[in-house]
Amino acid sequence: FFLQMAISNIRYGEGVTKEVGMDLQNLGARRVCLMTDKNLSQLPPVNAVLNSLAKYRINFQMYDDVRVEPTDQSFLDAIQFAKKGEFDAYVAVGGGSVLDTCKAANLYASSPTSDFLDYVNAPIGRGKPVTEPLKPLIAVPTTAGTGSETTGVAIFDFKELKVKTGIASRAIKPTLGIVDPLHTLSMPERIVANSGFDVLCHALESYTALPYSMRSPCPSNPINRPAYQGSNPISDVWALHALRIVAKYLKRAIRNPEDREARANMHLASAFAGIGFGNAGVHLCHGMSYPISGLVKTYKPKDYNVDHSLVPHGLSVVLTSPAVFAFTAQICPERHLEAAEILGADIRTARVKDAGFILADVLRKFLFDLNVDDGLAAIGYSKADIPALVKGTLPQVR
Repeated sequence: FFLQMAISNIRYGEGVTKEVGMDLQNLGARRVCLMTDKNLSQLPPVNAVLNSLAKYRINFQMYDDVRVEPTDQSFLDAIQFAKKGEFDAYVAVGGGSVLDTCKAANLYASSPTSDFLDYVNAPIGRGKPVTEPLKPLIAVPTTAGTGSETTGVAIFDFKELKVKTGIASRAIKPTLGIVDPLHTLSMPERIVANSGFDVLCHALESYTALPYSMRSPCPSNPINRPAYQGSNPISDVWALHALRIVAKYLKRAIRNPEDREARANMHLASAFAGIGFGNAGVHLCHGMSYPISGLVKTYKPKDYNVDHSLVPHGLSVVLTSPAVFAFTAQICPERHLEAAEILGADIRTARVKDAGFILADVLRKFLFDLNVDDGLAAIGYSKADIPALVKGTLPQVR
């Protein structure tokens, strides 16, 4: 068992987006694809990028048709645009949906003869290793959530099977993540909350994942080593640090949109947790979240300006967390207790065998305090849906 650490270059600071035009100039970019979604195209983050591109006379084309919670079809539309444009660099401005769509567009435009399912995770796709060189991609995250600017993962809804899946390869990792906390000031309250729940679960799941040293067999060739390797000493550092920031700042960031310190710290925590889970992986909360999103009926969340039903990714992940950690604690109870303590539990008299219930209670209280929908029933599911939710979870190899 070996461990491989892969992360993007990250640049951080208020207003740092103004450097993106210079970066593209330094790359010698002649034809740039700027990718975003319809909501963001009217907001300050995209404006900041456009100003920088104009200042450094960067020739670009904008694609703003990214779908929030992308599907195979919305990925294919973006891929089509990328193939036609023959771009030599990409800039993605948005949340995880935009960043993931741009990674896929770059991948398939760089490997134009590949079939869409070639790189999609097995067993749904063929899970082939990526051997083609990709173009540079600069990611400018506008939510404090997915950490997609640091990872080689792109998630989408596979409509035909009503299940989420994705592409996972170090090769699609952005070249540079520009983490500018000014961009988080455009986020409405529920988007701050749901994005923050994704950070919370990234940290908890990567810290409690099966250790990398217990995974076998060792891949026959390093190109086949999965991005998700299991918990490991390097990812642990990032996961715990991200968890401490979430404990201190998430509620503040949700409750007060003017709290720049809280929002800036959550933006960093998102990248930190991304570095952690991008190498360790996530487990049950994420595995189970994909059918919860994919089988959505009529649920439309507050603060999301979309024309289709959707369960936001962070919400679909966090709703199962109390049940998940009550279940997983038997493997590494000390880690569950440590996480519970960071999130505010008093564990001085705690018994090791109660670790899972203690963490579950802390999470329940956390969600209750932030008036989150109360479980799967509140977002439109009933007992009758359990078989379909299970069926959608089983192909998620985590």
